[in-house]
Amino acid sequence: MSDESFVLGLAIFFAWVLRWAFKTLPQEKWQIMATIPMTKEGGNKWRGLNVTYYGLFSAAAIVLAAAITFVLMGGIGVPATVTGVIMCMVLTVCLPAAKLVARLVEKKPHTLTIGGASFIGFLVSPAILWIVDLAFGGKQPVPVIPALASISISYGLGEGLGRLACISFGCCYGKPLSQCGPWIRRIVGRYPFVFSGKTKKISYEGGLAGTEVIPIQAITAILHVGISLAGIFLYLKGCYSAALSLVIVITQSWRAISEFLRADYRGGGKISAYQIMSIAAIVYALALVGWSPPEPLSTVANLGMGIATLRDPAVIIFLQALGWVGLLFSGRSMVTACTMSFHVVEERV
Repeated sequence: MSDESFVLGLAIFFAWVLRWAFKTLPQEKWQIMATIPMTKEGGNKWRGLNVTYYGLFSAAAIVLAAAITFVLMGGIGVPATVTGVIMCMVLTVCLPAAKLVARLVEKKPHTLTIGGASFIGFLVSPAILWIVDLAFGGKQPVPVIPALASISISYGLGEGLGRLACISFGCCYGKPLSQCGPWIRRIVGRYPFVFSGKTKKISYEGGLAGTEVIPIQAITAILHVGISLAGIFLYLKGCYSAALSLVIVITQSWRAISEFLRADYRGGGKISAYQIMSIAAIVYALALVGWSPPEPLSTVANLGMGIATLRDPAVIIFLQALGWVGLLFSGRSMVTACTMSFHVVEERV
Protein backbone atom coordinates (compact mmCIF):
# COMPACT_ATOMS: atom_id res chain seq x y z
CA MET A 1 0.00 0.00 0.00
CA SER A 2 1.35 3.42 -0.92
CA ASP A 3 1.60 6.26 1.60
CA GLU A 4 -0.92 8.28 -0.41
CA SER A 5 -3.46 5.42 -0.50
CA PHE A 6 -3.14 4.89 3.26
CA VAL A 7 -3.75 8.54 4.10
CA LEU A 8 -6.57 8.84 1.55
CA GLY A 9 -8.27 5.73 2.93
CA LEU A 10 -8.12 7.13 6.45
CA ALA A 11 -9.47 10.47 5.22
CA ILE A 12 -12.50 8.84 3.55
CA PHE A 13 -13.27 6.71 6.61
CA PHE A 14 -12.99 9.61 9.08
CA ALA A 15 -15.02 11.90 6.82
CA TRP A 16 -17.88 9.38 6.86
CA VAL A 17 -17.66 8.96 10.65
CA LEU A 18 -17.61 12.70 11.32
CA ARG A 19 -20.50 13.40 8.96
CA TRP A 20 -22.63 10.81 10.74
CA ALA A 21 -21.62 12.04 14.17
CA PHE A 22 -22.38 15.70 13.53
CA LYS A 23 -25.91 14.84 12.41
CA THR A 24 -26.68 12.26 15.07
CA LEU A 25 -24.91 12.79 18.37
CA PRO A 26 -26.55 16.06 19.54
CA GLN A 27 -29.78 14.08 19.96
CA GLU A 28 -30.89 13.19 23.49
CA LYS A 29 -30.74 9.41 23.02
CA TRP A 30 -27.02 9.47 22.24
CA GLN A 31 -25.88 10.36 25.76
CA ILE A 32 -26.57 7.27 27.87
CA MET A 33 -25.41 4.01 26.27
CA ALA A 34 -26.38 1.58 29.04
CA THR A 35 -27.38 1.42 32.69
CA ILE A 36 -26.12 -1.16 35.15
CA PRO A 37 -28.27 -1.98 38.24
CA MET A 38 -26.20 -1.31 41.34
CA THR A 39 -28.28 -0.93 44.52
CA LYS A 40 -31.79 -2.16 45.28
CA GLU A 41 -33.98 0.56 46.74
CA GLY A 42 -37.01 -1.55 47.67
CA GLY A 43 -39.64 -3.44 45.79
CA ASN A 44 -38.49 -3.93 42.25
CA LYS A 45 -36.69 -0.58 42.01
CA TRP A 46 -32.93 -0.28 41.58
CA ARG A 47 -30.47 2.59 41.46
CA GLY A 48 -28.32 2.26 38.37
CA LEU A 49 -24.94 3.39 37.09
CA ASN A 50 -25.13 5.14 33.72
CA VAL A 51 -22.52 4.21 31.12
CA THR A 52 -22.20 6.96 28.52
CA TYR A 53 -21.45 7.18 24.84
CA TYR A 54 -18.86 9.71 25.99
CA GLY A 55 -16.91 6.77 27.37
CA LEU A 56 -17.42 4.67 24.26
CA PHE A 57 -16.25 7.37 21.85
CA SER A 58 -13.37 8.34 24.13
CA ALA A 59 -12.24 4.72 24.29
CA ALA A 60 -12.54 4.35 20.51
CA ALA A 61 -10.48 7.51 20.00
CA ILE A 62 -7.78 6.22 22.34
CA VAL A 63 -7.63 2.85 20.57
CA LEU A 64 -7.42 4.41 17.10
CA ALA A 65 -4.76 6.86 18.25
CA ALA A 66 -2.77 4.02 19.83
CA ALA A 67 -3.06 1.94 16.66
CA ILE A 68 -1.65 4.83 14.63
CA THR A 69 1.19 5.13 17.14
CA PHE A 70 2.07 1.46 16.63
CA VAL A 71 2.01 1.93 12.85
CA LEU A 72 4.18 5.06 12.89
CA MET A 73 6.67 3.82 15.49
CA GLY A 74 6.82 0.39 13.88
CA GLY A 75 7.52 2.08 10.57
CA ILE A 76 10.82 3.45 11.90
CA GLY A 77 11.83 0.13 13.44
CA VAL A 78 10.77 0.66 17.05
CA PRO A 79 9.60 -2.72 18.43
CA ALA A 80 5.97 -3.00 19.47
CA THR A 81 7.06 -3.82 23.03
CA VAL A 82 8.94 -0.55 23.35
CA THR A 83 6.04 1.40 21.84
CA GLY A 84 3.62 -0.26 24.27
CA VAL A 85 5.81 0.64 27.25
CA ILE A 86 6.02 4.26 26.08
CA MET A 87 2.25 4.49 25.66
CA CYS A 88 1.60 2.94 29.07
CA MET A 89 3.93 5.44 30.72
CA VAL A 90 2.38 8.40 28.89
CA LEU A 91 -1.16 7.28 29.75
CA THR A 92 -0.15 6.69 33.37
CA VAL A 93 0.64 10.39 33.50
CA CYS A 94 -2.20 11.66 31.29
CA LEU A 95 -5.20 9.82 32.75
CA PRO A 96 -4.82 11.18 36.30
CA ALA A 97 -3.83 14.58 34.87
CA ALA A 98 -7.12 14.75 32.96
CA LYS A 99 -9.00 14.91 36.25
CA LEU A 100 -6.41 16.73 38.37
CA VAL A 101 -5.84 19.65 35.98
CA ALA A 102 -9.60 20.08 35.45
CA ARG A 103 -10.16 20.08 39.20
CA LEU A 104 -7.44 22.69 39.75
CA VAL A 105 -8.59 24.97 36.91
CA GLU A 106 -12.37 24.52 36.92
CA LYS A 107 -12.84 23.61 40.61
CA LYS A 108 -15.14 20.71 39.70
CA PRO A 109 -14.72 17.13 40.99
CA HIS A 110 -16.41 15.23 38.13
CA THR A 111 -14.94 16.64 34.93
CA LEU A 112 -12.07 15.85 32.56
CA THR A 113 -9.75 17.96 30.43
CA ILE A 114 -8.08 16.48 27.37
CA GLY A 115 -6.22 19.73 26.74
CA GLY A 116 -4.64 19.78 30.19
CA ALA A 117 -3.81 16.06 30.08
CA SER A 118 -2.22 16.31 26.63
CA PHE A 119 -0.09 19.26 27.73
CA ILE A 120 1.26 17.34 30.72
CA GLY A 121 1.78 14.25 28.57
CA PHE A 122 3.71 16.12 25.89
CA LEU A 123 5.75 17.90 28.56
CA VAL A 124 7.01 14.63 30.08
CA SER A 125 7.31 12.65 26.82
CA PRO A 126 11.03 13.43 26.22
CA ALA A 127 11.82 12.25 29.75
CA ILE A 128 9.77 9.09 29.19
CA LEU A 129 11.68 8.35 25.97
CA TRP A 130 14.95 8.79 27.86
CA ILE A 131 13.81 6.48 30.68
CA VAL A 132 12.69 3.81 28.20
CA ASP A 133 16.03 4.02 26.42
CA LEU A 134 17.82 3.51 29.75
CA ALA A 135 15.47 0.65 30.71
CA PHE A 136 16.40 -1.24 27.55
CA GLY A 137 20.09 -0.55 28.11
CA GLY A 138 20.41 1.52 24.98
CA LYS A 139 19.77 -1.58 22.87
CA GLN A 140 16.48 -0.20 21.60
CA PRO A 141 17.20 3.50 21.09
CA VAL A 142 14.12 5.52 20.26
CA PRO A 143 14.72 8.47 17.90
CA VAL A 144 13.39 11.47 19.82
CA ILE A 145 11.88 13.72 17.14
CA PRO A 146 10.20 10.90 15.14
CA ALA A 147 8.81 9.47 18.39
CA LEU A 148 7.51 12.87 19.52
CA ALA A 149 6.05 13.41 16.04
CA SER A 150 4.17 10.12 16.24
CA ILE A 151 2.90 10.94 19.74
CA SER A 152 1.76 14.38 18.57
CA ILE A 153 0.00 12.98 15.50
CA SER A 154 -1.76 10.38 17.62
CA TYR A 155 -2.77 13.05 20.12
CA GLY A 156 -4.21 15.22 17.34
CA LEU A 157 -6.17 12.31 15.91
CA GLY A 158 -7.35 11.17 19.33
CA GLU A 159 -8.41 14.67 20.33
CA GLY A 160 -10.27 15.17 17.06
CA LEU A 161 -12.17 11.90 17.28
CA GLY A 162 -12.60 12.41 21.02
CA ARG A 163 -14.74 15.47 20.27
CA LEU A 164 -17.48 13.04 19.26
CA ALA A 165 -17.63 12.14 22.96
CA CYS A 166 -18.14 15.82 23.78
CA ILE A 167 -20.96 16.10 21.25
CA SER A 168 -22.76 13.09 22.71
CA PHE A 169 -22.47 14.41 26.27
CA GLY A 170 -23.13 18.02 25.35
CA CYS A 171 -19.94 19.35 26.90
CA CYS A 172 -17.24 21.71 25.56
CA TYR A 173 -20.07 23.57 23.83
CA GLY A 174 -19.92 26.76 21.79
CA LYS A 175 -21.51 30.13 22.33
CA PRO A 176 -25.07 30.78 21.15
CA LEU A 177 -25.11 32.17 17.62
CA SER A 178 -27.34 34.99 18.83
CA GLN A 179 -24.42 36.27 20.92
CA CYS A 180 -21.92 36.16 18.06
CA GLY A 181 -20.97 38.78 15.52
CA PRO A 182 -22.33 38.77 11.98
CA TRP A 183 -19.16 37.33 10.43
CA ILE A 184 -19.25 34.30 12.72
CA ARG A 185 -22.93 33.76 11.98
CA ARG A 186 -22.17 33.91 8.24
CA ILE A 187 -19.43 31.29 8.56
CA VAL A 188 -21.13 28.72 10.81
CA GLY A 189 -24.77 29.84 10.77
CA ARG A 190 -25.74 27.18 8.21
CA TYR A 191 -24.40 24.35 10.37
CA PRO A 192 -25.21 25.11 14.02
CA PHE A 193 -25.47 22.50 16.71
CA VAL A 194 -28.79 22.20 18.54
CA PHE A 195 -28.65 19.87 21.54
CA SER A 196 -31.63 18.16 23.15
CA GLY A 197 -31.99 16.47 26.53
CA LYS A 198 -32.09 17.78 30.09
CA THR A 199 -29.15 15.63 31.19
CA LYS A 200 -26.71 16.98 28.61
CA LYS A 201 -24.16 19.34 30.10
CA ILE A 202 -25.11 22.19 27.79
CA SER A 203 -28.61 21.96 29.28
CA TYR A 204 -28.01 21.66 33.03
CA GLU A 205 -24.91 23.88 33.09
CA GLY A 206 -25.52 26.38 30.31
CA GLY A 207 -29.32 26.29 29.91
CA LEU A 208 -28.81 26.17 26.13
CA ALA A 209 -30.78 23.07 25.13
CA GLY A 210 -32.68 23.75 21.92
CA THR A 211 -30.48 26.78 21.17
CA GLU A 212 -28.37 27.18 18.05
CA VAL A 213 -24.74 27.25 19.16
CA ILE A 214 -21.38 27.37 17.41
CA PRO A 215 -20.47 23.77 16.43
CA ILE A 216 -17.11 24.16 18.10
CA GLN A 217 -16.68 20.42 18.66
CA ALA A 218 -17.23 19.74 14.96
CA ILE A 219 -14.74 22.42 13.90
CA THR A 220 -12.16 21.04 16.31
CA ALA A 221 -12.75 17.48 15.11
CA ILE A 222 -12.35 18.40 11.43
CA LEU A 223 -9.26 20.53 12.04
CA HIS A 224 -7.50 18.03 14.31
CA VAL A 225 -8.23 14.99 12.17
CA GLY A 226 -7.27 16.83 8.99
CA ILE A 227 -4.00 18.19 10.34
CA SER A 228 -3.15 14.80 11.84
CA LEU A 229 -3.60 13.16 8.43
CA ALA A 230 -1.26 15.76 6.96
CA GLY A 231 1.18 14.97 9.78
CA ILE A 232 0.97 11.25 8.98
CA PHE A 233 1.81 11.96 5.33
CA LEU A 234 4.83 14.10 6.28
CA TYR A 235 5.94 11.47 8.77
CA LEU A 236 5.81 8.70 6.18
CA LYS A 237 7.93 10.85 3.88
CA GLY A 238 10.58 11.24 6.60
CA CYS A 239 9.76 14.87 7.44
CA TYR A 240 9.55 14.29 11.20
CA SER A 241 10.36 17.79 12.39
CA ALA A 242 7.85 19.27 9.96
CA ALA A 243 5.17 16.79 11.08
CA LEU A 244 5.79 17.55 14.76
CA SER A 245 5.83 21.30 14.26
CA LEU A 246 2.77 21.37 12.00
CA VAL A 247 0.55 19.27 14.26
CA ILE A 248 1.50 21.01 17.50
CA VAL A 249 1.41 24.57 16.14
CA ILE A 250 -1.96 24.18 14.41
CA THR A 251 -3.76 22.14 17.07
CA GLN A 252 -2.51 24.24 19.97
CA SER A 253 -3.12 27.54 18.18
CA TRP A 254 -6.70 26.46 17.52
CA ARG A 255 -6.98 25.34 21.12
CA ALA A 256 -6.09 28.85 22.26
CA ILE A 257 -8.39 30.54 19.73
CA SER A 258 -11.35 28.22 20.23
CA GLU A 259 -11.52 29.08 23.93
CA PHE A 260 -12.96 32.47 22.93
CA LEU A 261 -15.80 30.72 21.07
CA ARG A 262 -16.83 28.40 23.88
CA ALA A 263 -19.58 29.06 26.41
CA ASP A 264 -18.73 26.40 29.00
CA TYR A 265 -16.78 27.40 32.11
CA ARG A 266 -13.01 27.31 31.48
CA GLY A 267 -11.76 28.86 34.73
CA GLY A 268 -11.53 32.47 35.77
CA GLY A 269 -9.85 35.30 33.87
CA LYS A 270 -9.97 36.55 30.30
CA ILE A 271 -7.14 34.21 29.33
CA SER A 272 -7.71 30.67 30.59
CA ALA A 273 -5.09 28.31 31.97
CA TYR A 274 -5.73 26.04 28.99
CA GLN A 275 -4.82 28.82 26.56
CA ILE A 276 -1.57 29.41 28.42
CA MET A 277 -0.82 25.68 28.25
CA SER A 278 -1.45 25.69 24.50
CA ILE A 279 0.98 28.54 23.84
CA ALA A 280 3.55 26.93 26.13
CA ALA A 281 3.22 23.65 24.21
CA ILE A 282 3.97 25.43 20.93
CA VAL A 283 7.08 27.08 22.34
CA TYR A 284 8.21 23.80 23.91
CA ALA A 285 7.74 21.81 20.68
CA LEU A 286 9.58 24.34 18.53
CA ALA A 287 12.41 24.47 21.05
CA LEU A 288 12.74 20.68 20.94
CA VAL A 289 12.84 20.74 17.15
CA GLY A 290 15.39 23.54 17.13
CA TRP A 291 17.72 21.93 19.66
CA SER A 292 17.55 18.35 18.43
CA PRO A 293 20.01 17.12 15.81
CA PRO A 294 18.54 15.96 12.48
CA GLU A 295 17.59 12.31 12.31
CA PRO A 296 19.65 10.03 10.04
CA LEU A 297 18.16 8.90 6.76
CA SER A 298 17.95 5.35 8.14
CA THR A 299 14.91 6.37 10.17
CA VAL A 300 12.69 6.95 7.11
CA ALA A 301 9.38 5.24 7.86
CA ASN A 302 8.28 2.05 6.14
CA LEU A 303 4.47 1.89 6.06
CA GLY A 304 4.29 -1.86 5.39
CA MET A 305 6.51 -2.60 8.36
CA GLY A 306 4.38 -0.33 10.55
CA ILE A 307 1.06 -1.90 9.53
CA ALA A 308 2.53 -5.35 10.18
CA THR A 309 2.75 -4.52 13.91
CA LEU A 310 -1.06 -4.48 14.08
CA ARG A 311 -1.10 -8.20 13.22
CA ASP A 312 0.85 -9.03 16.37
CA PRO A 313 -1.53 -10.82 18.83
CA ALA A 314 0.09 -8.98 21.74
CA VAL A 315 -0.66 -5.63 20.10
CA ILE A 316 -4.28 -6.67 19.43
CA ILE A 317 -4.74 -7.67 23.09
CA PHE A 318 -3.06 -4.44 24.22
CA LEU A 319 -5.44 -2.32 22.12
CA GLN A 320 -8.46 -4.22 23.43
CA ALA A 321 -7.32 -3.75 27.03
CA LEU A 322 -6.68 -0.08 26.33
CA GLY A 323 -10.22 0.32 25.06
CA TRP A 324 -11.69 -1.23 28.19
CA VAL A 325 -9.54 0.99 30.41
CA GLY A 326 -10.70 4.06 28.49
CA LEU A 327 -14.35 3.03 28.76
CA LEU A 328 -14.15 2.31 32.50
CA PHE A 329 -12.22 5.52 33.16
CA SER A 330 -14.44 7.94 31.25
CA GLY A 331 -17.69 6.08 30.66
CA ARG A 332 -19.06 5.88 34.21
CA SER A 333 -21.27 8.92 34.62
CA MET A 334 -20.88 10.69 37.97
CA VAL A 335 -23.22 13.57 37.08
CA THR A 336 -26.33 11.63 36.06
CA ALA A 337 -28.38 9.10 38.05
CA CYS A 338 -30.95 6.47 37.18
CA THR A 339 -33.75 4.60 38.91
CA MET A 340 -35.06 1.51 37.16
CA SER A 341 -37.58 -1.23 37.77
CA PHE A 342 -37.94 -4.76 36.42
CA HIS A 343 -40.99 -6.89 35.80
CA VAL A 344 -41.95 -10.06 33.99
CA VAL A 345 -43.81 -9.67 30.71
CA GLU A 346 -46.96 -11.78 30.73
CA GLU A 347 -46.80 -14.47 28.08
CA ARG A 348 -49.38 -14.02 25.37
CA VAL A 349 -51.15 -17.13 24.08
